[in-house]
Amino acid sequence: MTERELVISKIREGTVIDHINAGKALLVLKILGIDEKTRETVSLAMNVPSRKMGKKDIVKVEGLFISEEKLNKIALIAPNATINLVREYRIEKKFKVKPPEVVRGILKCPNRMCISNAREPVESIFYISLKGNEVVAKCHYCGRKISDLAKFII
Repeated sequence: MTERELVISKIREGTVIDHINAGKALLVLKILGIDEKTRETVSLAMNVPSRKMGKKDIVKVEGLFISEEKLNKIALIAPNATINLVREYRIEKKFKVKPPEVVRGILKCPNRMCISNAREPVESIFYISLKGNEVVAKCHYCGRKISDLAKFII
C-alpha cells in the first residue's frame, strides 16, 4: 500500500455510492436522512483523487438500501454517481444513477411568484435535462431554469 491509497473497510450489507461530485457527500447524507443520531455504520470520503473526475466523494452505509425517490434526489446533485448494492461483502448489483426526465415534489421553484409557491395545493413539477455534467431543471409552471439544484431540494 502506498501513502496515497485510501482504505475504507468493506461493508457486509448495504449501499456504496461512488463518483459523487466532490463536496456533495454531506448533501447525500442529508438526502438519505443520515445525521448524528443514525444507527447505521457510515463511511464518508471527500475529495478523493479520481482519474475520471479529478476529485470525488464516496459514501458507504451499512444496512441501508436506498429508495427510488432518494436515488432520484441523489441523481439531481450527482448525475455521475454509481450505486453498488452489497450483500455478504460482494457487490450484488451495480448501476449508474440517471436523473429522471420529470420530478414532482422534490424541488422548490426559486420564483416567489410561481403558482407552486402560492398557498394553492399545487405540487412542484420540473423537467430535467443534462448540460455536460450539470443537471438543469425547468419549472413546469413558470419556466424558470435552475442549475445548482442542491439549494432547491425539498
